[in-house]
Amino acid sequence: MPWYFYLAFKQLFPSGRPCSFFALVSIVGVMLGVMILIIVQTVMNGFGYEIRKTLIETSGDIRIESNAPIYDFEEVMSVAMSLPGAKAATPYAQGVVMLQYGNLPAFPFIRGIDLEREKGVVPIEKYLLTGSLDDLDDERVFLSSQLATSLGAHLGSRVDIYTPLMIDRLNEDEVLLPRELEVAGIFETGWNQVDSKTVLCSLSLMQELYALDGGVHGIALRLHKSANADRVARKLQMLLPDYLHVHTALDLNSDLLFILQLEKNTLFFIIIFVILVAAFSIASSLMTTVLRKTREIGLLSALGARPRQVAMSFCIQGFLIGVVGAALGTGFACLALHYRNTIVHAFARITHSEAALLKYYQFSDIPIHYLANDFLLIVPLAICVSTLAALLPAWRAASMKPSEALRSE
Repeated sequence: MPWYFYLAFKQLFPSGRPCSFFALVSIVGVMLGVMILIIVQTVMNGFGYEIRKTLIETSGDIRIESNAPIYDFEEVMSVAMSLPGAKAATPYAQGVVMLQYGNLPAFPFIRGIDLEREKGVVPIEKYLLTGSLDDLDDERVFLSSQLATSLGAHLGSRVDIYTPLMIDRLNEDEVLLPRELEVAGIFETGWNQVDSKTVLCSLSLMQELYALDGGVHGIALRLHKSANADRVARKLQMLLPDYLHVHTALDLNSDLLFILQLEKNTLFFIIIFVILVAAFSIASSLMTTVLRKTREIGLLSALGARPRQVAMSFCIQGFLIGVVGAALGTGFACLALHYRNTIVHAFARITHSEAALLKYYQFSDIPIHYLANDFLLIVPLAICVSTLAALLPAWRAASMKPSEALRSE
């Protein structure tokens, strides 16, 4: 072992003690920075992963849409299913209606589905709280959980639906009465945008409400897990007419995903200052060591130590602090993430906020998703910053003249 490496190790971990006080403070600073960064990044990854998963589960991997009703959708579905990776396809029609229960109105998003084909694309039965998919027909609808709660509707309630078609017919001096339908089920996906304002009905009923004459608004496509959605979407777009537009579910929600990524990057930028503060602590502690041990440094130079070797002993100290702090930070971060839900539930019980978590944040457990890229970025960054923090004290020690250092009091 080179003498300067041994000297650096002994400065940090002197005999008879686990480590010196300044080393302990510096290591704790790096550890906290790495720990917080990994926790925040992993939790943000979890939210992003769950949102992407929910988007795909509730709408399919790929959507084929047009600015006008699609009447040849059977042919389009045949083309889509001929592609490698395609698993299932289903037509749908969607729009906005006014729904009234008692004296309470709402303006939900309504989606008409093909009952047989929809099962292969969206697992509706998985989200049903009450009712059965077999109960959905031209006289019944499913309401999302938050919409049903806001209206006070429940299984068996009868609601009135008003469509934009009624206004068009008024211009032709024709009066259409609202359609009275029974609530056959209530569903909840865990995705607030869907659960707050969605009605599901049969495709034939939706075609009647919007006077589509057998047409649909789009086609949802489910892919096998091994298929690449972007590649399949590009290939499908080349095979279909120009009036049809092919999008992946993630492309349709790119603004939301961009905001999530922006939040993650912003939090990373803010929290990295914790590591920078730890770097200043390292630099200050090592500079104090240089001033306290001026005569020892002069003696080393007098005995033949080169300036580069003297500087190396201090840089190695910064490197070791970074390595130990990053290792401890990674370990404690994984431990905290493992018990994250226990911690959150305990805090929620103390503050009586369990209901608020479910109502406003739509989760009771905090999702996490580990990404190797985060560890490969955070850990080397912490080690590099710690090593660079030792450069100034190392330069100060290396620039000392032996004669002046030995005369120092």
